[in-house]
Amino acid sequence: MPDTVSDTDRIHWTDEATARSARWHSENAAPPLRRVVVADDRTKADTAYRLACEGTGLLWRGDFHNARQLLQAMGRRVDRKAPRGGDNLADAFRAHRRARRHRARVLGRLMVLLDAGHRLDLRRAPDVRQACAEAYGPPVEPTAVSLTELLGVVGAHEWRRRGVEIPALGARIHPHYGVFAPVRGEYVDLVARARLPEPRHASGGTAPRTAFDLGTGTGVLAAVLARRGIERIAATDISPRALACAQDNVHRLGYADRIDIAGPSLFPPGRAHLVVCNPPWLPGSPTSTVEQGVYDPDSGMLRSFLTGLADRLEPGGEGWLLLSDLAELLGLRRPDELPDLIHSAGLRILDSTHTTPTHPKARDSKDPLHQARAQETTTLWRLSPA
Repeated sequence: MPDTVSDTDRIHWTDEATARSARWHSENAAPPLRRVVVADDRTKADTAYRLACEGTGLLWRGDFHNARQLLQAMGRRVDRKAPRGGDNLADAFRAHRRARRHRARVLGRLMVLLDAGHRLDLRRAPDVRQACAEAYGPPVEPTAVSLTELLGVVGAHEWRRRGVEIPALGARIHPHYGVFAPVRGEYVDLVARARLPEPRHASGGTAPRTAFDLGTGTGVLAAVLARRGIERIAATDISPRALACAQDNVHRLGYADRIDIAGPSLFPPGRAHLVVCNPPWLPGSPTSTVEQGVYDPDSGMLRSFLTGLADRLEPGGEGWLLLSDLAELLGLRRPDELPDLIHSAGLRILDSTHTTPTHPKARDSKDPLHQARAQETTTLWRLSPA
């Protein structure tokens, strides 16, 4: 959070005939609402839903558990009015994205107020101070946030505390708020099983000594490469939160002497025998911090990896690209687009290994994108200069 906030970054409301204001914070860069009213245990779901649809913010001053129930009731009303998908997967995806954006806007208008110590002064409210400190940094002054965002902050704190079990590591990875959690284990398993390149060294050895992990996120793939015996690994990311998260996990796992966390950048200086990249799998613009690990605007990270790869490889080295074909199944990327990008970057495909997803959505027939998810495959493409 910034140390100073202009009046345009505040919300204003009247409480018991007294004009009040507070700093407004939104991780999704939603602007502060011009009209804000107080809501409490007497507020009906239909009223709250109508006001939110009209663009009015509701600052909750009642019981915390009742606020969550109200949020769920508003969500049900949004979902009942959501438009049906189109006749094909591309239309269904676009309708799904529009519905998600509308849902996020409406539900994001139910707000709560954190005091100057990140405390939530509501009846039956949980202690959110540690979760907010992890997500927002040190508290500065009373701050209004959407209830949906706060619940996400609390949920991320629990993920960070418990960690995610990674069988390929025999250990847990602890994701931070705003960093994509490695809950889809198939791409991790691909890296754990793929045959390592065998570049020749001046000393006569064949095992790869150096690797880059581009867009490291939690650091999970860098840790897998270290576990496989690679001596030096540079892990990069453009997100300061991801860099801090990766550093935390590298220390937890005991690989700090072999993995260097670098950034914010895509490529680190120098060359490596192996360059691994797991970019966001769908071209498009993210609308939240969570979606930044899913959507790659104009496939920018994918293109940058491919065009820069040849100049970053040691002789005999390889690039590993991890990518799902969900974009092709949804009509967001032409079937021939990825091979064309690879070849135009001066690269050739050495081999590819495929796997199918095991996450719950792949089996959820009620998911609006189930038809595509059921056919999805994830591929590790082994690339080298042409």
